[in-house]
Amino acid sequence: SGTGKELVARALHNKSPRRERPFVAVNCAALTDTLFESELFGHEKGAFTGAIALKRGRFEMAHGGTIFLDEVGELAHGLQAKLLRVLQQREFERVGGTQAHPLDIRVIAATNRDLGEDVKEGKFREDLYHRLNVVTLDSPPLRERRDDIPLLARYFLQRASERCKRQVLGLSPEAEDMVVQYAWPGNVRELENAMERAVVLGVSEWVLPEDLPETLLEGTPRSAEAKYHHSVGQAKRDAILDAYVQGNGDYKQAARLLGLHPNYLLRLVRNLGLRDEINRSLSSAAGR
Repeated sequence: SGTGKELVARALHNKSPRRERPFVAVNCAALTDTLFESELFGHEKGAFTGAIALKRGRFEMAHGGTIFLDEVGELAHGLQAKLLRVLQQREFERVGGTQAHPLDIRVIAATNRDLGEDVKEGKFREDLYHRLNVVTLDSPPLRERRDDIPLLARYFLQRASERCKRQVLGLSPEAEDMVVQYAWPGNVRELENAMERAVVLGVSEWVLPEDLPETLLEGTPRSAEAKYHHSVGQAKRDAILDAYVQGNGDYKQAARLLGLHPNYLLRLVRNLGLRDEINRSLSSAAGR
C-alpha cells in the first residue's frame, strides 16, 4: 500500500500510444454495491431517485485511453462478475439505459493482495483473474528500491513547487542523503507528503534537512550533522512561538516580527502543527 501503483500506471499510460487520451483512476475499495454501476458505467437521467441528469461513468470517461483499477482485489464477488462481463463484451450500458456503448480502453489493475491465493480460497473469480493477469509488474516497498527515491523526490518537489508557485531547485546533498537513508514506512505517499511539506516550509531554493519532517530526521542515523539540522528546525519553531507571544496572538504582527508574509506564516503554523503550542504559550504568557 502506498508503493506508488498509480504513478507506475500513469507512466505506462504516458509511454503508450494512448498517451494523448484520458487516464482515469478508480479506487475499487471505495465502491459499494449501490455505487458500483453508476460510478463505473454512468446513469441516464431519471434512472433512479436523485438522478436529475445524465452522468458519464468512469469507463466512458476513459474511452480511448486507460482506466486504472486500484485495489481491484477488494471488489465483492458480485461486482467482480459485472466487471468481467464488461471486459469480455467490450461494451457497457448506463444504469437506466438500453443502448450498448462500445468500449475501447486499456485496463491496468493493481492490488496489494495475493490474488492467486484469493482465487484458491474462492475470494476472487478465476476468470476475472486470468482476464486481468496478462502482464504482471511488482511494485516493492520504497525501502527496497532506494535508487528510485531521489528521482521520485524531484518529481514531487517539482509538482509541489508548481502548485505553491515557489521555485525549488531540488534537495541539498545533506537532505538527499537523509531522504535516501530513511526507511519510508508510508512508502511513496509518505515521500510525496514530505516533499510537499518541504516546499511549504522551506525558504531556500534548495530543500534543507531542517525542512524535512521530524519523523524523517529521527528515523535516520543521528550524526552530528543530523542533530544540528534537528536543532535548526526546533529553533524555527521556537522563533514562531516567541513571535506570537510578542504579537499578543496576532498572526500579522507575528509575521512582521519574523519578516514573513502573513499567509506564509499561517501555512508554517499549519504544517508544523503549532496551533496548540501557540495557544499554550499565549495562555502561559497571560498567566505570568
